Formats: sequence, structure tokens, C-alpha cells
Amino acid sequence: MEKLIDKFKGIHPGLILERELKKRRLKKGPLALSLNEYPQTLNDITKGKRGVTASLSIKLDQILGLEEGTMLILQAYYEIQKEKNKRNAADKPDLSILRKILFWDTDFDKINWKSQYKSVIQRVLERGNSDEKNELIRYYGQDLVNKVAINSIGRTVRDI
Repeated sequence: MEKLIDKFKGIHPGLILERELKKRRLKKGPLALSLNEYPQTLNDITKGKRGVTASLSIKLDQILGLEEGTMLILQAYYEIQKEKNKRNAADKPDLSILRKILFWDTDFDKINWKSQYKSVIQRVLERGNSDEKNELIRYYGQDLVNKVAINSIGRTVRDI
């Protein structure tokens, strides 16, 4: 089970279920009825619109020959990944303040604001307006912005 869990960690269990059903040539409708579930429920799960409950996990694990709790553990890892994605999305500067034109030579939506902080700070210090510089200070902190500023242009943000 460990290999299965590690392989599919963070993926919606419904997608894994869909894959297993195709591999075994099982139809969702008859399977759902054999589990005393509505076919729509199973369909929603395989489309990623609904999660796997503990009760359904026990039934699916038994029918698919998986270790008890496998589908529920996959559901838990999916929920964890979903929460991490939410946190990462919120963990960036206010993009309504930063102009995309400052980053004309890169895909703005793919900037990793944490790991590429030096180039982001340098670019905004060189070409940004005061609102954009203040947003960097708010997001990265005065100390980090000053450290990058001193290393790249030889002065602190207050000197600019």
C-alpha cells in the first residue's frame, strides 16, 4: 500500500478510481449499484467533484482488493495538497500593485516569488514605482529588500 499511496499522493482518489475501473473493465453504474450507492455519486467522485467517504472507502477497497483505508488515505492526502495549494497561492505579493510590464521577458504567472526573490527585487528597484517598491517591502520585509539592494546597486531602498 505504501508504494500506491506515495505514487498517487495529492491526486484526487476519484481519478485513481476511474483508472482502476478502466483497467479492470468495470462499469461505474453496475459497480455503484452493487455497492448500494447511487451511480451519480460514483460518477461525481470519478470526476473529482465529490470526495470519498469512510463508508465508501471500505466498500471500494474491498471490491478493488486494496488494503482497508487506502481510498480514504488518498482522499486525506488530496485534501492536504489542496490546502497547500491554497496557501501557496496566497503566499505572493499583491499582484494588482505590481505591473506585469516590469517582467516583460518572463511568464508573469510562473514567477516563483520565494525562490526568485533576488531578481524580482532587483527588477522592481530598477524599474518600479514607489507603490511597487513598498509592496516588495511589505511582502519580503525591509531587511531582505535592503540586503538585495546593497548587493545589486550598492545602496538601501531609502537611498533610492
